[in-house]
Amino acid sequence: MKSRVMVCMLACALAACVTVNVYFPTSAAERAADIIVKEVYDAGEGDKPLSGVARALRGALLVVLDTLVPAAAAQQPDVNIATPAITALRAAMAARHAQLKPHYGSGAIGMQADGLIALRDPKPVALDARNLVKKLVADENRDRNRLYAEIAQANGHPEWEPDIRRTFAAAWVENAPGGWWYQSGGNWSQK
Repeated sequence: MKSRVMVCMLACALAACVTVNVYFPTSAAERAADIIVKEVYDAGEGDKPLSGVARALRGALLVVLDTLVPAAAAQQPDVNIATPAITALRAAMAARHAQLKPHYGSGAIGMQADGLIALRDPKPVALDARNLVKKLVADENRDRNRLYAEIAQANGHPEWEPDIRRTFAAAWVENAPGGWWYQSGGNWSQK
């Protein structure tokens, strides 16, 4: 009888030690954000398309890296960014970026600390184009909000949305070219 009690107590103690921690996979989210941000920013580079040779070299390099670092990648969680909804949002944002890019460059549009964009200074935008720029900004912000929510949902953790938003906010600024404006601590700064 005593041995059964001891076994039960030991089993309960062991079960109590098993804790499932669902943590936000920061490094995987940073990689996912970089992929999407670079994809959007590169879409606005119509004058600099990759040649077939450059695409092939980039592909070969990725294969080599995957071969050399499989153990590290296998130990890190992955963030799903390939659902149909996320793919559609990525495409819409990439297509819109070509129209937004000149306004980032002029300083009219800036990146906010919350992962959205704002019409920072309307003066560089011609009067007859301001409504269009405001619409582009609103459309971009709507899609960014949906993107952050979709990524959290696609990964089964809607509670990750604020973390995903912060991760993307940093990625938008980090991957932006010099001269673009961003918000930090409530103040606007130029990269």
